[in-house]
Amino acid sequence: MIEQIELKKLILDLELQLLNPHIRKEPAEIDKFLAEEFFEFGSLGTVWYKEDSVGGQGLSVRDMTLSDFEIYSLAEGVVLATYHVKDKTRKQNTLRSSIWKLIDGRWQMYFHQGTLTES
Repeated sequence: MIEQIELKKLILDLELQLLNPHIRKEPAEIDKFLAEEFFEFGSLGTVWYKEDSVGGQGLSVRDMTLSDFEIYSLAEGVVLATYHVKDKTRKQNTLRSSIWKLIDGRWQMYFHQGTLTES
């Protein structure tokens, strides 16, 4: 079993990769990160599914920074990640949460939610 500190670094790295403009604009790259059953509750109330992210032109590219990252174990092979994102492009801040599952030996995002916040 992976140590908690190592797991936190691994999940943080995966979240940071998903903010990377190169990854965000390549549907084939995004596909590697998302579980087949992936869904998201967007910050404006839209529900997104994996095919929405990998079936088109990818995700919108923005200048974003991540802070206050934490993980919480929910079950064996399942973690909740929480953090803040400052979106400099849209001049917005969001609280974000993701559920990551260990599927076939690799961590994949199963669920994601963004909630607009003042700071």
